[in-house]
Amino acid sequence: MHSTARYFIKTAFFFFILGLLAGLYLYAAQVFGWLAPPTLVVAHTHVLLMGGMLMMILGVAVWFFPRPTKDDSKYKPRVILWLYWLFTASTLLRFMAEVISGFPGYQGLRMAGFIMSVLQVGATVGLVYSIWGRIRPVGSQLREKKGEAF
Repeated sequence: MHSTARYFIKTAFFFFILGLLAGLYLYAAQVFGWLAPPTLVVAHTHVLLMGGMLMMILGVAVWFFPRPTKDDSKYKPRVILWLYWLFTASTLLRFMAEVISGFPGYQGLRMAGFIMSVLQVGATVGLVYSIWGRIRPVGSQLREKKGEAF
């Protein structure tokens, strides 16, 4: 497994833990009457799904799919690493903006959260575009032609 795939997977675990802690705090706020901004629900859900699930899927895809073909002009490891950093930063900043914007006087951060969302979507589209050519059959189509069922 190369380093970029490890970055994705380890960062996904970080975001899972962050999401779990946010969810635990949400529940504790209900049980003990602690202060919790209403936007924490969105932040919790978002960091679990985008930061945890999607980053894990992308990391496994970067690691698991076959090597790019020699004529694959879409696959650029440096671009994938750059998009990883963009995705990571925008996910963390979106989480922070969501949490803080739930407190009185900080609603202006919602625009920052939206901008981070746009950057996340852009990074996701760029990552999918970069690995698209690697999603191809490598030998299985030959076995299927021979009648093997999967």
